[in-house]
Amino acid sequence: MTTSSGTTTTLSKSTSTGSTKQRVSYFYQPDVGHFYYGPSHPMKPHRIKMAHHLILTYGLYRQMECYRSHPATSDEMSAFHSEDYIQFLGKVTPDNLRGYGNQMQKFNVGEYTDCPVFDGLYEFTQLYTGASLDGAVKLNRGDCDIAINWSGGLHHAKKSEASGFCYINDIVLAILELLKVHARVLYIDIDVHHGDGVEEAFYCTDRVMTFSLHKYGDFFPGTGHIKDTGAKEGTGFSVNAPLTSGMTDEAYERIFKPVMDKIMEVFQPGAIVLQCGADSLTGDRLGCFNLSLKGHAECVRYTKSFNVPTLVLGGGGYTIRNVARCWAYETSVCLDMDLPNEIPYNDYFEYYAPDFQLHL
Repeated sequence: MTTSSGTTTTLSKSTSTGSTKQRVSYFYQPDVGHFYYGPSHPMKPHRIKMAHHLILTYGLYRQMECYRSHPATSDEMSAFHSEDYIQFLGKVTPDNLRGYGNQMQKFNVGEYTDCPVFDGLYEFTQLYTGASLDGAVKLNRGDCDIAINWSGGLHHAKKSEASGFCYINDIVLAILELLKVHARVLYIDIDVHHGDGVEEAFYCTDRVMTFSLHKYGDFFPGTGHIKDTGAKEGTGFSVNAPLTSGMTDEAYERIFKPVMDKIMEVFQPGAIVLQCGADSLTGDRLGCFNLSLKGHAECVRYTKSFNVPTLVLGGGGYTIRNVARCWAYETSVCLDMDLPNEIPYNDYFEYYAPDFQLHL
């Protein structure tokens, strides 16, 4: 791994809990959970606020540096996205969308798509993107070892197109920020859906390796075949694990760990971005895997064990009580803290009925 001083050290997993505690920074914007995609839409930003309240009531915030992130500017977003697309997102509202028919079709936004125009859409993209950029900058400066933004991880957005509930690709923007300091960045995606927007953005470069584990076969977005391995200079730098429905903790781990070992040995990234989409959990409204919180979080724990600066992001997750459980638990894993299984009383306590337990 490349350190801030520019020297190179070999990557080794930390095995003892006695090793230096990793410094964790947490990025949150209080308004991010107040946006609403609309009735019957499965994406609920409210889940970010629910996770935040568990992080508060479990006392996890005391062990991290907590930051209110800045809203990303259009200039920051245009590092990846086209300017006409960003301008469109900044102007379109539920009240004026009739005048944007052609552009809505062009940019895959609005009625008849899975990316609706809702109140505050552009502000929402600014908030989740700014938090990911702030996390990347914090890691670049060497001010923390792990940066967490549960509102980020919107991996389907393309350069000039919304897709799969995602409008601005905060992951691509954060990786571009990390590449200012690090020669190589590894992107890992444990969402049930293929991380197509991130893979596509870096498909022809050898500076970013993408590793996605996802349901494949008659499932959105339809990409992520095992033979899709990159192009030009990026040939061999896209790694896809197309999986079947019903993946258990054991089956998932048997793929994740050996592949990670090989990637870390060969690629030796200076930084890692880990997208923790919680739709790969059992019982998800849209997902079809059978992972427990512990199985999902084992990927976080194992990634963390390589002691490489890591940006931890959210993503999918549509049974919102379980999304909040998952991200609160994974925050505790980043902090090496044990959580009691009884969920502490909080503003959203009734969501966790009937058992009010952390683990599923």
